[in-house]
Amino acid sequence: MHPRSDSDEELYKVVVNHEEQYTIWPVGRENPLGWTDTGHSGPKDDCLEHIGSVWTDMRPLSLRRRMTQQ
Repeated sequence: MHPRSDSDEELYKVVVNHEEQYTIWPVGRENPLGWTDTGHSGPKDDCLEHIGSVWTDMRPLSLRRRMTQQ
């Protein structure tokens, strides 16, 4: 196993699931089951910044829907 350096030079993509929850995933790897590409990719910090700007409500979609039906 190779030691990792403090700098992460890997490229990532932003993926989202059916509950509109976001995460990053390494570019070139198949998405985990249930996650789809958002079209945004780049360095880790850039992807995390993007998620911070678009994922403004951390509640899962199903919970948001239930709360608006009350």
